[in-house]
Amino acid sequence: MGTSNDNQAGVGTELELDVTNVAHGGIFVARHEGRVIFVSDTLPGERVRARLTDANHKSFWRADTVEVLTAAPERQPHIWSAAALERAPEDRAGGAEFGHIELGFQRELKRRVLADAMSRMAHIETDASVEPVPVGANASPGDELDGTGWRTRISLHVADDGSIGPFAARSHRVIEVDDLPLAERAVEAAAPLDQLFPGAASVDIVAPTDGAVQVLVAERDARGKRKATPPNLIRERVGEREFQLDAAGFWQVHSSAAETLYRAVQEAIDETAFDPRAANLDLYGGVGLLAAAVGDKFGPTTRVTSVESDAQATDFASANLAEWVGASAQTDRVDRFLRRLVSEASAAERSRLAAATVVLDPPRSGAGREVVDQLGTLGPAQVVYVACDPVALARDVALFAGHGYQLKTLRAFDLFPNTHHVEAVALLSK
Repeated sequence: MGTSNDNQAGVGTELELDVTNVAHGGIFVARHEGRVIFVSDTLPGERVRARLTDANHKSFWRADTVEVLTAAPERQPHIWSAAALERAPEDRAGGAEFGHIELGFQRELKRRVLADAMSRMAHIETDASVEPVPVGANASPGDELDGTGWRTRISLHVADDGSIGPFAARSHRVIEVDDLPLAERAVEAAAPLDQLFPGAASVDIVAPTDGAVQVLVAERDARGKRKATPPNLIRERVGEREFQLDAAGFWQVHSSAAETLYRAVQEAIDETAFDPRAANLDLYGGVGLLAAAVGDKFGPTTRVTSVESDAQATDFASANLAEWVGASAQTDRVDRFLRRLVSEASAAERSRLAAATVVLDPPRSGAGREVVDQLGTLGPAQVVYVACDPVALARDVALFAGHGYQLKTLRAFDLFPNTHHVEAVALLSK
């Protein structure tokens, strides 16, 4: 069903739609007169009234749910009133696009997206489940049950009038809110939601493992760009190990994510194929978390080079990896670093690279063809791929297959409850 002239439907037209499936990106699939419509704020099994937001593509349209006509049994009251259906779609806060779905079913939907991507793009069938991850020690039992209270870091945007908040879903318009349910309670309490920050670029709230919650206000320079700030040292702990980094630098957001990935990488490595004297690599290494996971598992003589394009992060990685004799950190773009190895490595270096274990933790866009092809040329014994995007992972797994690598193990972790994001750790070897 729809309006009286569905063939001429445009932005603002409302249609009644039956939602059949989940798609990558936190949206859902319906069809209208043969055309795919991607719909937000719903879930499979629902009948909704949705308002078109994009009707310009020949193959698909986009729409926002404005009313649920038949609810799925897995629907729940949204965990964040600022993102709930009761608000107009353009005023719904972004960042909790699965918050209306029961937590266990969120994981099932993420599993489907991962399995579909692996099947379509890598021609691999997988039954990997999405594993729940315990929230941190500062969270409550209620947080555990509804997937809230896990964010140790929140970045708030600044509107022209100086008010702060998240962006509206799928836009760059700042939405004022009075709570932040995904944040650790100390982060939420410290967030200055009722204050104005005219001229600022962003306001970040950070809760390190050790020390007080910090509110970081990033100012703009004369060109309107974000100003660089002096380093602000914080310490994060993973088990008994301590990592130093800048408060504004990258660290895993979920309170248990760093330890979860540290352990998952250790468990993914095939010990029978690991050579501590090989030219082992930690690519996109940040401040050294996953290189440390390798060193801790295989001992102080382990050789591992961490490569990261951010010079400040590399400096911290050098300090964080100092106890391993064979560990080092280099500032370089990964593609450029690998290109140089391919063209300049000696026969002895080639041999050590062929025996290597590579930990690969690229940004959301994935490693991509150039990096995969360079690694395929170097031919390491195994690649442990840490991915925050299932489609990018599946694409890269397919690219690795062209170089003779097979997917040996795959695990997925729910490090971003109430969002569509999922983290995966894959082992690839020849």
